[in-house]
Amino acid sequence: MMKMSQILNIMLIVAFAPSANAIELLDYLTDKDGKYVGPTVEEKIAEMDTDNNGFADVYEVRAYLAKKHGDDYQKAVLARWEANANPNSCGATSFTEAFVAKQ
Repeated sequence: MMKMSQILNIMLIVAFAPSANAIELLDYLTDKDGKYVGPTVEEKIAEMDTDNNGFADVYEVRAYLAKKHGDDYQKAVLARWEANANPNSCGATSFTEAFVAKQ
């Protein structure tokens, strides 16, 4: 019986931990009246826009995410994204995927 209650406690902790983090994040990003005070989309794009042309392209977004989360962050997804954005590329296919990942 003791084991069952321990398992139940662990399950409850795992189930409610993400919502506790979400509540903390929501508290951080809102003021006392519940109004959003976090960064705007424009501010985030300006932060990523290294060539100051007014928008963040695929390469700037990838560089921003790599700087923030490390070079291996979503590496396969971002490599496909870059391959599809490159007009000289044949896109991310099963044939080209191995070559794109090596670059």
